[in-house]
Amino acid sequence: MMTTDYVSTFSGNRFYPLRPHIDRVAIEDIAHGLAYQCRFNGQTREFYSIAQHSLIVASLVPPPLRLAALLHDAAEAYLGDMVKPLKVLLPEFAALEDQVTAIIAATFDIDFTDYAPIKHADLIALATEKRDLMPHSAERWAYLDGITPLATIIKAMGPQEAKQCFLDEFALLRNR
Repeated sequence: MMTTDYVSTFSGNRFYPLRPHIDRVAIEDIAHGLAYQCRFNGQTREFYSIAQHSLIVASLVPPPLRLAALLHDAAEAYLGDMVKPLKVLLPEFAALEDQVTAIIAATFDIDFTDYAPIKHADLIALATEKRDLMPHSAERWAYLDGITPLATIIKAMGPQEAKQCFLDEFALLRNR
């Protein structure tokens, strides 16, 4: 029996998770993977993609950090989105996610050292998502204490729209 040690991407590239390597990091694969994955393990009132989440985070940081913010969850295009409690239980997964993030950062010449503003924007997006997309999640999430959600209500995009908006934003930010 032959085993496969890679994951095929949308455009036909290969990602090797056991020895973190990506044949060719392609923004199309990242946009597609993020647009077709629902945040919160799908436990939302309607489909809401990681791509749309990334667009919101990018809109909340200063212009020099927008590309890094747009790609802050890009590793999830290759690894999937793991819910926070499981990430805590699986530190090897977090280390793998860091390695894949480093590969993506090197490919697109992104510096994640000034991560605090991106993390704050991520928490604002999270607080907004919890309010708008998880109406039955009324319990307190301690890490959101002191975080004010956006005034606007999230209108969830379908995967194709989220993918195209992600690609458009990437192109705009790369051309600046």
